[in-house]
Amino acid sequence: MIPPRPPATLALIGISTGVYLAMAHLNLPMLAAPLLISEYSRPLLPEIRDGQLWRLVTPVFLHFSIFHLVFNMLWAWELGRLIEVRHGAFGLLGLTALTGTISNLGQYAVAGPLFGGMSGVIYGYFGYLWMQGRFNPAFGVRLNPPVVYLLLGWLALCWTGVLELFGLRVANIAHTAGFISGIALAFAFIGVGRLRRA
Repeated sequence: MIPPRPPATLALIGISTGVYLAMAHLNLPMLAAPLLISEYSRPLLPEIRDGQLWRLVTPVFLHFSIFHLVFNMLWAWELGRLIEVRHGAFGLLGLTALTGTISNLGQYAVAGPLFGGMSGVIYGYFGYLWMQGRFNPAFGVRLNPPVVYLLLGWLALCWTGVLELFGLRVANIAHTAGFISGIALAFAFIGVGRLRRA
């Protein structure tokens, strides 16, 4: 049973929403700077090399339009709480940190530092849940086929570049890196579980 108020899922949504409101409605755009993975394309990640390790994750809390925020938060709610009910709050936060770091580093390597959003993490959640549901019946959660088709279709549509014709910039590398990392983590969990049962 999914708890009505999963704390980690709600915390992630609350932080993202709070950051957006502070930037957009309290006129605090300077809040974005310390949350970016870096302020520089070169040299590589100087702030992180100086110890600001939070920057590996914090771009996931930056959203630059209400559509961007709402779209990501709806999926964070739908997918995040499914993971939280299986792995607990710390499990969800750990998965968020791992997929967020991988998707952020991938996007930075290809497109530079000016990006944000939780969509890489959302695709990490998706990849994780999809593989667990397909290959681990004991997990107890299986995504409905329309959800799988929708998210795969959106990923493919974003890669076509059509959305950019309408002024929507999409972090395709973050989506794809998050998706692949979620799949990899699912298989790692499945493998560890099988070893423990052997």
